[in-house]
Amino acid sequence: MDLKEAQARVDAWISQFEEGYWPPMDNLARLMEEVGELARELNHLYGSKPKKPEEPEQDLAIELADVLFVLLVIANEQKIDLDQALTKVLEKYKARDSLRWARKDEA
Repeated sequence: MDLKEAQARVDAWISQFEEGYWPPMDNLARLMEEVGELARELNHLYGSKPKKPEEPEQDLAIELADVLFVLLVIANEQKIDLDQALTKVLEKYKARDSLRWARKDEA
């Protein structure tokens, strides 16, 4: 699925509820909560903080998708087309950082 379809599916989900989209600061807090859960899982997998035996297993992919979901919610609430925004940011990185790192040989 592309970003436009993802935004539409998130909008369809949110739009079925009377409460609709949360205010921007509530969504930001929600995003920080999800990023924290992602950070915790990455730290358990690759960092120096082992998981406690009683802690349930988490799925890194689901944690990433939770973050993406909230980003899509914020974009929808703010009426931002993420396809257009991502195209612009990729062009920005291409112009700004194309000579920053060593390129792989194309052989």
